[in-house]
Amino acid sequence: MEPIVLQPGEAESFRIGTTSLALLAGADTTDGRLALLQATLEPDTEGPKAHLHRTVVDMFFVLEGALTVRLGDDELELPAGSFAAVPPGVVHTFANRSEHLVRFLNLSVPGGFEKYLREAAALGSEGPPDQELLAKIASRYDFETVD
Repeated sequence: MEPIVLQPGEAESFRIGTTSLALLAGADTTDGRLALLQATLEPDTEGPKAHLHRTVVDMFFVLEGALTVRLGDDELELPAGSFAAVPPGVVHTFANRSEHLVRFLNLSVPGGFEKYLREAAALGSEGPPDQELLAKIASRYDFETVD
Protein backbone atom coordinates (compact mmCIF):
# COMPACT_ATOMS: atom_id res chain seq x y z
CA MET A 1 0.00 0.00 0.00
CA GLU A 2 1.24 3.46 -0.91
CA PRO A 3 0.44 6.67 0.98
CA ILE A 4 -2.78 8.36 -0.12
CA VAL A 5 -2.97 12.14 -0.29
CA LEU A 6 -5.91 13.91 -1.85
CA GLN A 7 -6.23 17.66 -2.12
CA PRO A 8 -9.72 19.23 -2.09
CA GLY A 9 -11.66 18.17 -5.18
CA GLU A 10 -9.31 15.31 -6.12
CA ALA A 11 -11.46 12.42 -4.82
CA GLU A 12 -13.42 10.29 -7.26
CA SER A 13 -16.97 11.62 -7.02
CA PHE A 14 -20.33 10.16 -7.98
CA ARG A 15 -24.04 10.37 -7.13
CA ILE A 16 -26.73 7.89 -6.25
CA GLY A 17 -30.07 9.67 -6.48
CA THR A 18 -29.68 12.84 -4.39
CA THR A 19 -26.70 11.48 -2.43
CA SER A 20 -23.23 12.76 -3.37
CA LEU A 21 -20.24 10.54 -2.64
CA ALA A 22 -16.50 11.22 -2.69
CA LEU A 23 -14.23 8.17 -2.53
CA LEU A 24 -11.24 9.04 -0.37
CA ALA A 25 -9.73 5.54 -0.20
CA GLY A 26 -10.87 2.20 -1.55
CA ALA A 27 -9.87 -1.43 -1.84
CA ASP A 28 -7.67 -0.61 -4.85
CA THR A 29 -5.58 1.90 -2.90
CA THR A 30 -5.56 0.17 0.52
CA ASP A 31 -4.76 -3.41 -0.49
CA GLY A 32 -8.39 -4.29 0.27
CA ARG A 33 -8.18 -3.14 3.88
CA LEU A 34 -10.88 -0.44 3.85
CA ALA A 35 -13.05 2.00 1.95
CA LEU A 36 -13.55 5.57 3.13
CA LEU A 37 -16.14 7.84 1.58
CA GLN A 38 -17.56 11.24 2.35
CA ALA A 39 -21.30 11.34 1.75
CA THR A 40 -23.61 14.33 1.45
CA LEU A 41 -27.35 13.75 1.80
CA GLU A 42 -29.77 16.39 0.57
CA PRO A 43 -32.65 17.35 2.91
CA ASP A 44 -35.41 14.75 3.24
CA THR A 45 -33.32 11.98 1.67
CA GLU A 46 -33.85 8.32 2.44
CA GLY A 47 -30.73 6.20 2.32
CA PRO A 48 -30.53 2.59 1.21
CA LYS A 49 -33.11 -0.03 2.08
CA ALA A 50 -32.56 -1.66 5.46
CA HIS A 51 -29.74 -4.15 4.99
CA LEU A 52 -26.96 -6.09 6.63
CA HIS A 53 -23.46 -7.20 5.77
CA ARG A 54 -22.02 -10.64 6.54
CA THR A 55 -18.37 -9.56 6.75
CA VAL A 56 -18.23 -5.75 6.47
CA VAL A 57 -18.09 -3.46 9.49
CA ASP A 58 -19.92 -0.28 8.41
CA MET A 59 -19.01 2.92 10.28
CA PHE A 60 -20.41 6.44 10.22
CA PHE A 61 -18.94 9.69 11.55
CA VAL A 62 -21.28 12.67 11.21
CA LEU A 63 -19.54 15.87 10.08
CA GLU A 64 -22.51 18.18 9.60
CA GLY A 65 -26.25 18.04 10.32
CA ALA A 66 -28.06 15.13 11.96
CA LEU A 67 -28.04 11.66 10.43
CA THR A 68 -30.93 9.33 11.29
CA VAL A 69 -29.56 5.81 11.70
CA ARG A 70 -31.47 2.58 12.18
CA LEU A 71 -29.55 -0.07 14.11
CA GLY A 72 -31.58 -3.24 14.49
CA ASP A 73 -34.93 -2.12 15.95
CA ASP A 74 -33.57 1.20 17.23
CA GLU A 75 -33.63 4.51 15.38
CA LEU A 76 -31.18 7.19 16.50
CA GLU A 77 -30.58 10.83 15.59
CA LEU A 78 -26.82 11.33 15.35
CA PRO A 79 -25.76 15.01 15.41
CA ALA A 80 -22.42 16.27 14.10
CA GLY A 81 -19.55 14.68 16.02
CA SER A 82 -21.39 11.38 16.50
CA PHE A 83 -19.96 7.99 15.53
CA ALA A 84 -21.63 4.61 14.98
CA ALA A 85 -20.00 1.27 14.13
CA VAL A 86 -22.27 -1.45 12.77
CA PRO A 87 -20.90 -4.98 13.13
CA PRO A 88 -21.63 -7.71 10.59
CA GLY A 89 -25.13 -9.16 10.85
CA VAL A 90 -26.81 -6.03 12.26
CA VAL A 91 -29.66 -4.62 10.16
CA HIS A 92 -29.13 -0.92 9.49
CA THR A 93 -29.83 2.02 7.24
CA PHE A 94 -29.65 5.80 7.39
CA ALA A 95 -31.50 8.91 6.20
CA ASN A 96 -31.56 12.68 6.37
CA ARG A 97 -34.99 13.60 7.72
CA SER A 98 -34.10 17.25 8.28
CA GLU A 99 -34.31 20.41 6.20
CA HIS A 100 -30.50 20.74 6.14
CA LEU A 101 -27.65 18.94 4.40
CA VAL A 102 -26.04 16.04 6.22
CA ARG A 103 -22.38 15.19 5.61
CA PHE A 104 -20.70 12.13 7.05
CA LEU A 105 -17.73 9.85 6.62
CA ASN A 106 -18.51 6.23 5.86
CA LEU A 107 -15.75 3.73 6.61
CA SER A 108 -16.15 0.10 5.53
CA VAL A 109 -13.77 -2.62 6.66
CA PRO A 110 -12.67 -4.55 4.67
CA GLY A 111 -12.71 -2.48 1.50
CA GLY A 112 -14.58 -3.30 -1.67
CA PHE A 113 -18.03 -1.97 -0.87
CA GLU A 114 -17.23 1.14 -2.90
CA LYS A 115 -17.45 -1.08 -6.01
CA TYR A 116 -21.16 -1.54 -5.31
CA LEU A 117 -21.57 2.22 -4.94
CA ARG A 118 -19.84 2.83 -8.28
CA GLU A 119 -22.15 0.37 -10.03
CA ALA A 120 -25.20 1.87 -8.34
CA ALA A 121 -24.11 5.36 -9.41
CA ALA A 122 -23.68 4.14 -13.00
CA LEU A 123 -27.45 3.47 -13.12
CA GLY A 124 -27.96 7.24 -13.38
CA SER A 125 -28.61 10.02 -10.94
CA GLU A 126 -32.04 11.14 -12.07
CA GLY A 127 -34.37 10.61 -9.12
CA PRO A 128 -34.33 7.60 -6.82
CA PRO A 129 -32.56 4.53 -8.22
CA ASP A 130 -34.48 1.38 -9.21
CA GLN A 131 -34.54 -0.62 -5.95
CA GLU A 132 -34.89 -4.00 -7.67
CA LEU A 133 -31.84 -3.41 -9.84
CA LEU A 134 -29.89 -2.03 -6.86
CA ALA A 135 -30.67 -5.19 -4.88
CA LYS A 136 -29.35 -7.35 -7.74
CA ILE A 137 -26.10 -5.37 -7.86
CA ALA A 138 -25.83 -5.30 -4.06
CA SER A 139 -26.03 -9.08 -3.81
CA ARG A 140 -22.52 -9.24 -5.33
CA TYR A 141 -21.05 -7.01 -2.59
CA ASP A 142 -22.00 -8.35 0.85
CA PHE A 143 -25.16 -6.24 0.97
CA GLU A 144 -28.38 -8.09 1.82
CA THR A 145 -31.59 -6.07 1.92
CA VAL A 146 -34.18 -6.99 4.55
CA ASP A 147 -37.82 -6.01 4.97
